[in-house]
Amino acid sequence: MSAVDLVQRQLEAYNAQNLDAFCATYADDCVIADLNGAVSQSGKDAIRARYAKTFSDYPKNRAWSINRMALGDVVIDHEKGERSPDGPFFEALVAYTVKDGLIARVDFVK
Repeated sequence: MSAVDLVQRQLEAYNAQNLDAFCATYADDCVIADLNGAVSQSGKDAIRARYAKTFSDYPKNRAWSINRMALGDVVIDHEKGERSPDGPFFEALVAYTVKDGLIARVDFVK
């Protein structure tokens, strides 16, 4: 599976709020950080806990890619999302680094 296909699978699982399918796209030692490198989650267990809470707190939460670029194992999305159909909306740039067929690092610019 290509890096682009993996990131799309992750986004579809996010929108379906399928926590198992979502987490299956991440490496066990995946890191989620901001652009400056500050790590917010380290490891699949921390990612699972974060998104379990997100899915619980925002059951109608959705996101979509406005623009996607890819080069090798790096996929960069300009994403827009909403916590509910009535908003609020949010936007982020998200850089996904894929290694060995799984997302190994995610860097957010919000």
